[in-house]
Amino acid sequence: MTEPFLGVVPPGAGAIVVGHFPLSSGEWIPPHSHLQHQLAWTRHGVLGVAVEDTYWVLPPTRALWLPAGVVHRTGATRDAVLCSLYLEPDRCALDWTEPTPVGVNGLLAHLIDHLSRHDLAHNVRLRAEAALLDLLHPLPTLPIDVPRPVDSRVCAVADALLADPADPRGLEAHARAVGVSRRTLTRLFVNDTGMSFDRWRTHMRLRASLPLLAEGQSVSRVARAVGYATSSAFLAAFRRTVGTSPRRYLSGDAVFEAPETSR
Repeated sequence: MTEPFLGVVPPGAGAIVVGHFPLSSGEWIPPHSHLQHQLAWTRHGVLGVAVEDTYWVLPPTRALWLPAGVVHRTGATRDAVLCSLYLEPDRCALDWTEPTPVGVNGLLAHLIDHLSRHDLAHNVRLRAEAALLDLLHPLPTLPIDVPRPVDSRVCAVADALLADPADPRGLEAHARAVGVSRRTLTRLFVNDTGMSFDRWRTHMRLRASLPLLAEGQSVSRVARAVGYATSSAFLAAFRRTVGTSPRRYLSGDAVFEAPETSR
């Protein structure tokens, strides 16, 4: 893994500085952190933010709060402009200590644009910053974890599935491909990821579906792209694993049921 670096923040006045960083599809900023809190958002396209094995998909309707010092990677699954708000911790009323998704409505989007200006009077900027903080409300969404394995044989299987989430091969075929028995691969998957092969693959497929859904692709097309024969099978797996529907998960208006907890 690349050593994290300290991200540079654009200069500016006030407690909040706004920076814009164009990202092409598939481009990722290497692991880094900031001395400031960060709110990551895009007006167009779809962003992805990863903190270790945890991954968030950010369409324009949501942003992600990243506390100061949290090492993360940011990328685009579709051409986008990363809009980053940097908030000085000693002048910020929010003290969220964990990465937290927030909803972005029209008013919040306009306030972000307003704070991007460099000609605001000091008192005007301070009022806008206070209003922006009042509009940040956590979304009741759970990230879909896909733990990264360490064992080279499990990594080979994981890489094959990540490259093609619709890969139809089962555990037996993957075990043969990496030269171990089904029983050995079963044990290695649990030891390395804390999940069974089937559960890890389900999480991987559901996470792979989120950028496609956020781009507006149909559920039926996305279901096939990530390995489900029917839309209903995909939706059932999503609700069983995450506790809500994909639409509600992405929009942030979900009321979560208890997801499955077995390995």
